Amino acid sequence: MNNTTHLLLNWYQDNARNLPWRHTTDPYRIWVSEIMLQQTQVKTVLPRYGQWFKVFPDIATLAAAHPDDVFKQWEGLGYYRRARFIHEAAQQVMANFNGTFPTNFDDILSLKGIGQSTAGAISSFCFQTHTPVLDGNVKRVLSSWQNESLIDKQLWQLAQSWIDKTDTPDLWNQAMMELGATLCGAKKRDCSACPMQQVCKSAFEEPVKKASTIKVKNVYWQVQLFQHEHNHIWLEQRPKNGIWAGLWSPPIIELDKQPTHQPDHIHVLTHRRLHLYISNDHNKPTGKGQWFKSWEGLAVPTGIHKLFEQRVNSN
Repeated sequence: MNNTTHLLLNWYQDNARNLPWRHTTDPYRIWVSEIMLQQTQVKTVLPRYGQWFKVFPDIATLAAAHPDDVFKQWEGLGYYRRARFIHEAAQQVMANFNGTFPTNFDDILSLKGIGQSTAGAISSFCFQTHTPVLDGNVKRVLSSWQNESLIDKQLWQLAQSWIDKTDTPDLWNQAMMELGATLCGAKKRDCSACPMQQVCKSAFEEPVKKASTIKVKNVYWQVQLFQHEHNHIWLEQRPKNGIWAGLWSPPIIELDKQPTHQPDHIHVLTHRRLHLYISNDHNKPTGKGQWFKSWEGLAVPTGIHKLFEQRVNSN
C-alpha cells in the first residue's frame, strides 16, 4: 500500500460517521442500504433502514411480500421505482440463486436495479473485491484530484487505478464516498482538513459552480375527492410507470392549463413541480379504484399526505 492511500484510510478510520450499514458484511443489508441511499440523504434513510428489516428480515420474506407492503415500507424515500426493483431483485435471488445473494460480480450486476457502481459497492464491502464505486461523491473527488472534467470512462479507469493500490478495497470505497460527502462537497470544500491535499490538483480552490441542468416542469393536477357517507375514501392505484407509480391516491386528472385559483398544495420532485388542487366530487366514482375506511397501511404518496394535512390545518 502506498503512502497516499494510507493517508485517506487513516483519515476515514478516525472520522467516519457511525452508520448502521457500516457494521455489517451481510449482502442483503448492504444492498438495501445502497439502493435506499441512491439520490436520498442519509438522515432520511436512517429511520427507514432499521424499520425495513423488522418487516422484511430476509430476502425470502421480501420476495414473498405483496408489492403494496414493499411500497409502504419505502414511504418517504421517494423514487418508488427503486422499491419495485428491489422487490423484483429479491424474487430473482430466490428463483436464480436458491435464495442466497450471489457472490459473483456479474451475477450481482444481473439483479434488477443494480448498476455497476452499486454492484461494486456490494461486492467490495461484502466480498473484498477490487471493484470501485463511482457515485456522485466519488466522481467529484476524482475530478477534484485531477482538476479537470472527466467523462465516465476516464473516471472508471481512474477509480480502478486507485482501488488497485490498496489491500482493503472495502474501506477504500467507503473512504472515497465519505470524503465526497463531508469534506469535498459540491458547494463547499474543507481542504485544510483533507488528507489528500498533496495529490489534489484543485486543493484550496473554490469549487466551480455549475449551472443546474435539471429542468423542472410545472404540472397541474386535480385531485378528485370522493367520500362515502361513512367517511370512506375512494382510492385507486397509480399506473406502474410515471410519477408515484404503483402507489394509492385519489383519482388524479392532469389539467391542460394552470387554474386561476391557488393550488391547495405544491409538491416538488426532482423534475416536476406538482400543483395539486382538491376537487370535492359528489358523483359516484368510476374506474378500478375501491373504497377504504382509511389509508393506514397503504403506500400513499407523500404529496397526497401533505395535501390533506394542509387542508385540515387550513380549516
